[in-house]
Amino acid sequence: MINSSQKGFSLIELLCVVVIIGVIAAIAIPALSKGIRAAENGAVFATMRTISSIEVSFYTSNSRFGRLDEVNTIAGQGIGKVVGANQLERNQFTLEMVPGSPTDAELRDAYTVTATRNVTGDTNIYKYELTQTGEIRQILP
Repeated sequence: MINSSQKGFSLIELLCVVVIIGVIAAIAIPALSKGIRAAENGAVFATMRTISSIEVSFYTSNSRFGRLDEVNTIAGQGIGKVVGANQLERNQFTLEMVPGSPTDAELRDAYTVTATRNVTGDTNIYKYELTQTGEIRQILP
């Protein structure tokens, strides 16, 4: 005789719970990733506006625009971590000047700073450009 007063969950009930959790995760993870990318993009926009502001001040004092390392020094190393010659890294973005090592003569007229987000395994490459006009343009995607 089978005891019908046993307590607990059946295998079917447990499988249903696992499937529901899987569906919720499949919906939530891409939305979370999209939110993280949007936050990183917003942070790099704020960083580029800060660079633009410091560049205007630097130009007023030195009759030329500053290199990224000079701008980063003025900002108390708050722009990013130095990773190469005139390259900074902030979150998932690499900021660099174009050309890589501009001369003082080139910096008297203009500057261009690019911010590139290229994460291994992510198909979305984001690239933004800041010029002496203070305009930030999206180049990629």
